Amino acid sequence: MICACASPASAAERLPDGVYHCEVYLLGQFLSLGDITIRGNVYTEPAYFTAPRQGYNYQIETNGEISWLGPLGGFTAGGNSISLTQVTSFDPADASFDIIMRQPHGAFTASTCTIR
Repeated sequence: MICACASPASAAERLPDGVYHCEVYLLGQFLSLGDITIRGNVYTEPAYFTAPRQGYNYQIETNGEISWLGPLGGFTAGGNSISLTQVTSFDPADASFDIIMRQPHGAFTASTCTIR
């Protein structure tokens, strides 16, 4: 029997461990949306205060789409939701992903998160 099932991204298609700085270009300037830390298949959401952050799992599909299996700070607060997160580079030197966020009133905002 042959299975044509979709499988998660291979180890070669894994985001490198590190801190990813997220920014959005809004009103003519870049605004920081915080840092997401990734270690293996666990991430910690952006922290805006000094409280310890909890880790949550995430997974990457074969098409490079990231599924966050927990909250994502301000990206998922106040009526905001994640429409799509797409890996744009797996290269350890410049690993990055884009987060497309839908705001409560229906507008979309794109944020780029790049490894530091």
